[in-house]
Amino acid sequence: MGVRRAMLAAVALAVLASTSSASGQTAPGAGSGAPGANPIVRDKFTADPAPLVVGDRLYLYVGHDEAQRDEMFNMREWLVYSTTDMKRWTDHGAIMKVADFKWAAKDAWASQVIEKNGKFWFYAAVEHDKTHPGKAIAVAVSDTPTGPFVDAKGSALITNEMTPKGTHSWEDIDPTVFTDRDGTTWIAWGNRQCYIAKLKPNMIEIDGPITEITPPHFEEGPWLHRRGALYYLTYASLDRSTHRDEKISYATAPSIRGPWTYRGELTGSGKYSFTIHPGIAEFKGNWYLFLHNAALAIGDLSGAIGRRAVTVEHLTYNKDGTMKPVVQTEAGVSAARPRSNDAN
Repeated sequence: MGVRRAMLAAVALAVLASTSSASGQTAPGAGSGAPGANPIVRDKFTADPAPLVVGDRLYLYVGHDEAQRDEMFNMREWLVYSTTDMKRWTDHGAIMKVADFKWAAKDAWASQVIEKNGKFWFYAAVEHDKTHPGKAIAVAVSDTPTGPFVDAKGSALITNEMTPKGTHSWEDIDPTVFTDRDGTTWIAWGNRQCYIAKLKPNMIEIDGPITEITPPHFEEGPWLHRRGALYYLTYASLDRSTHRDEKISYATAPSIRGPWTYRGELTGSGKYSFTIHPGIAEFKGNWYLFLHNAALAIGDLSGAIGRRAVTVEHLTYNKDGTMKPVVQTEAGVSAARPRSNDAN
């Protein structure tokens, strides 16, 4: 979720060509209209995609952008969609509203769901009320991936006071959660500073110290995953000396504890959007990168800073484990999967 306050006023609303909207329960692609084309959802503005694979179905959790006219952000709920083929998506509706966290004031920002101990745990960034000013991370729980989710703690998991070395009040956003091979679950998050901490087995408390692991050009939106022996930290990056818009970069490590090696940019910027947000998943033997841009218009509302659209692209790896650069397209996964350079 982009929050570069100094830049917001300077970002103009994008003027896009119109595109037809999707209907009720199924959300087809845009572009050529082929199943799997981008954006995934066309009847709502969506952002900050977070995939979760459960059996033969992939669930995708997104924030709902409801900004009108000159609004920048108006996000009050989280939605979930699912697919069995990466081309046809079922709309399961809202899983939770920010108002369901009684201690939160507003802002249903980036989230991720993870399955553990037979339950589904939902971590999300919100604005805390005046008792703990600044952004915070909430945790909710459900028996099913489509909810209903309920506040699992009754208070924030992470508040701004817990990261006192940060430079601003919105650094505690964009949680990503990951369970390692030994069963330990970790959470990483941040804006400009990237933090990581272990979760207790109850999934609602931090276990031990919070460590800063900020990689080069880190802006926000971290995502943790593992493939083979390598651990990946993928994130929205911004080289402030040369760019205005975020791109996706990543680092790798031999362990979740690091050390992290910067591997460079994975994608360019999202079309018409200065924010971008990665989510990565392996599904039925193939890897996918989820992102967002602002290349969708619904009625008389064009894509903009508060009206973004979730997309997905094929993701492939080189033999050394690095990820091949991804070009963002309208075709998305309706196009043929690129050839991988990985011998595995």
